[in-house]
Amino acid sequence: MKKALIVWGGWAGHEPEPVAKILAAALCDRGFEVEVADTLEAFEDADKLKGLDLIVPEWTMGEITNEQLNPVLAAVESGVGIAGLHGGMGDAFRQSTGWQFMVGGQWVAHPGGGDVTYGVEIVSDDPIVAGIEDFAVTSEQYYMHVDPNNEVLAITYFPEFGDAPVPVVWKKSWGEGRVFYSSLGHNAEVAAQKEPLEIMTRGMLWAAKAL
Repeated sequence: MKKALIVWGGWAGHEPEPVAKILAAALCDRGFEVEVADTLEAFEDADKLKGLDLIVPEWTMGEITNEQLNPVLAAVESGVGIAGLHGGMGDAFRQSTGWQFMVGGQWVAHPGGGDVTYGVEIVSDDPIVAGIEDFAVTSEQYYMHVDPNNEVLAITYFPEFGDAPVPVVWKKSWGEGRVFYSSLGHNAEVAAQKEPLEIMTRGMLWAAKAL
């Protein structure tokens, strides 16, 4: 049985506990053994982390100590997958460049606030997004700084910035580990919507080497 650890906390506006429950249910439905923790101390046991198949952070902003960060980086580098969404992984621990290097990006802004209807364009036939049509979502539209080595699976556009594409969903490697990220999922309502949840679920499975 695959083992996953979900760690939630940080800024309450992203509804980390309800989102964590949605992600835990998706993994349990696919046969995972899931542990859910609400403290970053869960990251301090290096041996335990290396025995997992998947780590799912749901922790916006906040601060992470080296004693908490380094075991995560080492576990993923050794082959443990990590997958996250929205600010829970892409705007976590703003002062930690090590975290950002692993994730492959960092939130910059969401122009227009939290009630923007925008398009998500699928740009890959990767199994994570295969069969999913382009769709629209009403939420925060994340403009992000990203690693050019990311394998981008879906994009969006910001006409106010010259209509250049900005990644919404990507995957990458960190050592032997698989890293997946989706900027969709501002709160529980958005995270539970059909396309965002399907993409996130497949991304978690891929990161855990179950897809």
